[in-house]
Amino acid sequence: MLVTLLLATAARALLVPTTTTTVRSRGQKTVLGASTRSQLMSLSEMTVLSIDSGDLSVIEEYAATGTITDATTNPLFVAQAGTSGDPRYVEFVDRAVAYARKNAAGEEDEGVVALAMDRLAVELGLEIVKLVPGYVSTEVDIRESFDTEESLRRARRIIAMYEDAGVDRSRILIKLAGTCEGIDAARILEKEGIRCNITLVFGFVQAVYAAQAEARLISPFPGRIKDWHAANGGASSYDPDDDPGVVAVKRMFHYYKRHGHEATICMPASWRPSRPGYPLDEIRALAGVDRMTIPPNLLEQLNASTDPLPKNLDVETAKDDCRDTTPLDLSPAKFRLLLTQDICATTKLAEGINAFVAETLKLETAIKAKLLEEEEDASS
Repeated sequence: MLVTLLLATAARALLVPTTTTTVRSRGQKTVLGASTRSQLMSLSEMTVLSIDSGDLSVIEEYAATGTITDATTNPLFVAQAGTSGDPRYVEFVDRAVAYARKNAAGEEDEGVVALAMDRLAVELGLEIVKLVPGYVSTEVDIRESFDTEESLRRARRIIAMYEDAGVDRSRILIKLAGTCEGIDAARILEKEGIRCNITLVFGFVQAVYAAQAEARLISPFPGRIKDWHAANGGASSYDPDDDPGVVAVKRMFHYYKRHGHEATICMPASWRPSRPGYPLDEIRALAGVDRMTIPPNLLEQLNASTDPLPKNLDVETAKDDCRDTTPLDLSPAKFRLLLTQDICATTKLAEGINAFVAETLKLETAIKAKLLEEEEDASS
């Protein structure tokens, strides 16, 4: 996949009620005064927050509020950045291509392009680590989701580039898809001190297998789980506590706390309204989960709301709330079987991979065009 950081377009300092926070978006601003306590402030005190954006200006702005510690991105953001024409991102592309030409000498054109794409992800990541104090996720090419060895090679190369630039590997999460091969790669990488983010998690079995691999973090997608149920015989609207995506994430969180997987962070992403007109339903219902990654438009809405925000997930009660009293022991074969039996997870995993492949191909085309242009200029 490439760097979950994003080409396009945070320590969790707890904001206290006497703090004034300014967040600007689309030319407007909301100022939180001394007597105002937003849901964004409240949420940041019970859940570590990550911003889901590739816009460096937006990341910097929210990181400055103290409510955001991490940044996550995906291949869509990277592709948009690589093709945006924005001078700042054009410079990233130029540096990535120059790096690949210098360090992929003797390789076929395909190898040069692949290195340029990995380096572009790292170039963006190097900017983001300056803006947030926590984790920055960088994805392995999504097309390697079914190749453990190639995922390992690309992940190690990405980490090496960060370390060569002076960034400790503890700041980076290598993002891998929640396939058997992706999670098996994470199992090996974690033993090397390379922390991993297992993404595109739609089923309980993926969460358990990732925890058994001691992956540092999983990213379940409650909104897309709700989408699948709504399109396959479920209701179009749910009470937030009954939302299938919320139910799925709560089950993962409770299982981790009961069965000794506290080292694996549960960080949901990708949100939908449980009820029409209530875009924050799932976020509010999962308040108290380990971490969340949230896009800027929803962060803005949380920032604008001063309604009380209850803590709905709690480490102290999670063990008792877990209904999976017997731990699940998964071999690769058993994982594959159970994943196949989970039609929602199988379907949404395939959809997610295919969507990110499409974005990766757009970026690959742009990088190839850049290389060809340089070759033509050099020969003219």
